[in-house]
Amino acid sequence: MADDPELQEIRRKRMAELQAQAASKGGAGPSMGPGGQGGKEAAAKQQAAEDQRNMMLAQILSASARERLNRVAIVKPDVARMVGDRLIQLAQMGQIKSKVEEETIIQLLEQVQQQSQKTTIKFQRRRTDDDDDDDM
Repeated sequence: MADDPELQEIRRKRMAELQAQAASKGGAGPSMGPGGQGGKEAAAKQQAAEDQRNMMLAQILSASARERLNRVAIVKPDVARMVGDRLIQLAQMGQIKSKVEEETIIQLLEQVQQQSQKTTIKFQRRRTDDDDDDDM
């Protein structure tokens, strides 16, 4: 997919924001010591992966579909994550040719809901009076 200039500008601004946040956090805790670097690096990698995921979703989804997925994420973050992961997986396999519309998101949400519905079986056992006196 060709990147448009507007998307590049958004990416550039977001990267500048992240760098500014990292710089402000880095100066706030000098007493953390050398052990704190691993946590910062892991957090930075996790943030970078999340940003990349969001950029991929922004390229895949239409505005209405993105809005729908964000609203679902507020209520059920795990469901929205599964749907987003599924969309990214489909895009990487080349099965998504154009932007995904809101109706497709609704269908995916229904599929995930059906898969996640768990059947519970509750056993009710009858209590029996087990008297040892009856054995005689």
